[in-house]
Amino acid sequence: MDDFTPLVAIVDYGLGNLFSVEQACAFVGLNSIITNSKEDILGAAAVILPGVGAYGDAMLTLHRLDLVNVLRDIAESPKPLVGICLGLQLLMTESYEFGRHMGLGIIEGPVVRFDAPKEGERILKVPQIGWNRIFHPTNGLRWHGTLLDGIDDAEYMYFVHSYIVQPQDSNVILAASRYGHIEFCSGIQHHNVFACQFHPERSGPGGMKVYQNLAAQLQHETQGESS
Repeated sequence: MDDFTPLVAIVDYGLGNLFSVEQACAFVGLNSIITNSKEDILGAAAVILPGVGAYGDAMLTLHRLDLVNVLRDIAESPKPLVGICLGLQLLMTESYEFGRHMGLGIIEGPVVRFDAPKEGERILKVPQIGWNRIFHPTNGLRWHGTLLDGIDDAEYMYFVHSYIVQPQDSNVILAASRYGHIEFCSGIQHHNVFACQFHPERSGPGGMKVYQNLAAQLQHETQGESS
């Protein structure tokens, strides 16, 4: 890595597959650091908020580490903020996982549990664990110029989750998926904020395209600053 490689901060709050995300970054040539330092996060060129686990515990830890306002500041900046799985859910206003918990409030809307998804008369298992497709949403938003650029409509991605986000503004929905009879938001784009319910680092070549697009975006911005 040279000194001009943009640094990506992977937020460490004790929950999530941090090393898988770090390895995905390295695979596409991104220089990354796993950190809970406010200075590291604010100084990075992009921030990834991963996560697997309990919503309430995650928010308590983010408050304890004094990272809530830091992440809100990143969301208000031009820097890319990427949420993965629980990281997507934490961006929302609130979650109803084991009670009611307030989130970061970057995206308006709640996080709710899958409501008995059915396939015919059969109730599907929750959590959803495994491969599922992502589609262009019905709002007409397409993936060109986003971190889903170059990924096929109906591409398979890897999911592990019991809860889904319900954005108040349907215009932020970048990708949709279906589990049984329930269609849910599996990706969002809001200004500099991209987040997905699936795990791109576990989703093969299609998922790695998310990281490749992030690397290309940061490289383009770096070249623009140096020209």
